[in-house]
Amino acid sequence: MGHGFLSSWRGTRSTTGTPEPALADLLAECGLLRELAESSGVRLDDTERSLTALDQLLPRWRDDPEVSDWLGNDAGLYLGTVLRRTVPGTSWRLDRHDRPQIVLPGGRELDVTALGHSWADQGSPQLGTAYLTATDG
Repeated sequence: MGHGFLSSWRGTRSTTGTPEPALADLLAECGLLRELAESSGVRLDDTERSLTALDQLLPRWRDDPEVSDWLGNDAGLYLGTVLRRTVPGTSWRLDRHDRPQIVLPGGRELDVTALGHSWADQGSPQLGTAYLTATDG
């Protein structure tokens, strides 16, 4: 899924390829996911616990492919946001196709939007499990 609004970041990225912190704030918005969570009584507080709570939601969105697509994107961005905010040294980077990736302290990169789409479409991997795998927890 392309993110046209991210294309403008190409010219303002640092030489390290890490568009921080403004891009991180933009990617943390996750509007549709936050709306779904709020309506379901789930508090998104940027913790692993909130990822696990999202995993417990009934996947009613799977009936609507458009909603599922947007929600998957938001879920991946939220997973990345939680990783960035809870794992010191983690950062965002845009790949050569302008897709946001999370870079963990050891240099490992995660395509969090792909993980989010898989979660929204199939329920696997669970977001809490993806977090624990990424953090070797």
